[in-house]
Amino acid sequence: MPELPEVEALKDFLSEHLAGHEIVRVLPVAISVLKTFDPPLTAVEGREVTAVHRYGKFLALETDGGPYFVTHLARAGWLHWRDSLPSGRPRPGRGPLALRVALETGAGFDLTEAGTQKRLAVYVVADPGAVPGIARLGPDPLADDFDERRLADLLSGERRRLKGALRDQSLIAGVGNAYSDEILHAARMSPYKPAGSLTPEETTRLYEALRTTLTEAVERSRGVAAGRLKAEKKSGLRVHGRTGEDCPVCGDTVREVSFSDSSLQYCPTCQTGGRPLADRRLSRLLK
Repeated sequence: MPELPEVEALKDFLSEHLAGHEIVRVLPVAISVLKTFDPPLTAVEGREVTAVHRYGKFLALETDGGPYFVTHLARAGWLHWRDSLPSGRPRPGRGPLALRVALETGAGFDLTEAGTQKRLAVYVVADPGAVPGIARLGPDPLADDFDERRLADLLSGERRRLKGALRDQSLIAGVGNAYSDEILHAARMSPYKPAGSLTPEETTRLYEALRTTLTEAVERSRGVAAGRLKAEKKSGLRVHGRTGEDCPVCGDTVREVSFSDSSLQYCPTCQTGGRPLADRRLSRLLK
């Protein structure tokens, strides 16, 4: 799933390629992608894109005097830029193409989604705050006013484990499964540690890991073409998706805990005092 760094990079890429250009056609291929009907999808046609914004993992195209075109790429969605779009109207079928946006220049982008879950979402709204997922977002962890005290206040009284708390978009916007693993590894903390139990020193470590991990990922992604962002994300990960490999910090083997529809990766030496975590499908943390 694209997370804050990749969506931030897509925002920058689209700002460069879309701003000042007119949307001449929006062609839905999979009706399931459309989550609103008023204003209609055609309300953005004939309008110039004036800015591109990011809200957590959401992208929003602002149009001149018109509505916003908002999308969330979900787990298996992606945006593919094309300097020259294919001629003709795309036909519904079994392929991954969900929606196409064409500019007056002949360029544009496709929204695609792999798999069968179909969670890719597109909204046309007068205000991005009208999108329920945006309305529920917590603070952006890279905002200038997101300081250590803000993080401490958010986690105060939190009963969930750190992994779950970091992934909650209503608590902190933009962090998903991959970067929560990376942040906790950088902070040297167990994903199962209760979020509300952090000492001031641990809060400092987590805050620094959160800001540094995301900032460095944004910098790695900045300037990378949209089609290469997935590979760039994977290349920068230390533990997520690297089960069985050596931890780049201590050399221990990266371990995995599987859930019903996802998994987490961690280093026992760096994060859990050398103790492996039990598979959550079977038992609790080994003590």
